[in-house]
Amino acid sequence: MEITNWLPEHSAALRDLRARGMSYSEIADTINKRFHTAYTRYAALSRGQRMGLGGLERPEPSLSHRRDRPESTVPVRPRIEVAHEIRREPKADAFHWPKSFSGEVQTPQLRCVEITPRHLSLVELERGDCRYPYGGDRDDEPITFCGHPRRQGSSYCTPHFHLSRDPEASAAPVLSTAWLRVVGVT
Repeated sequence: MEITNWLPEHSAALRDLRARGMSYSEIADTINKRFHTAYTRYAALSRGQRMGLGGLERPEPSLSHRRDRPESTVPVRPRIEVAHEIRREPKADAFHWPKSFSGEVQTPQLRCVEITPRHLSLVELERGDCRYPYGGDRDDEPITFCGHPRRQGSSYCTPHFHLSRDPEASAAPVLSTAWLRVVGVT
């Protein structure tokens, strides 16, 4: 990044040109021509903001004689305005603490299949074994896997495949709204 020190004459010209209602691109071009400098639009904008002249919005000219711009021969296309909300204050809700929940929550009834898992560890699993996980609910509980022969084209055996894909059972919500409040979703 190149550090530039604005001379007082340059700052005065910036203030004067901004008061006339010129854009920061036009201001940079005018100052560069007048003083043989190489300021960019962004340099003029940053200096103007540090001087308290405002941002990109154009001020009303304080002088009665505004520089006349030549009429454009290019036809003007109609602008389509897009409605959107401009949020000026910083986002206060970007980082928030989890909400505490003190109500009683009933454990949801989970779906299960009538199959006795082999409880294989990850190392014991072979290529064609079902990878449906069991355990791991508590910190000291190991995670094991079903281990029965897999269904063709799936990572699960047939009962676990249907358990995970059953459209009727999956249409009903497993978690209540109380559980969703605990996790902070609602």
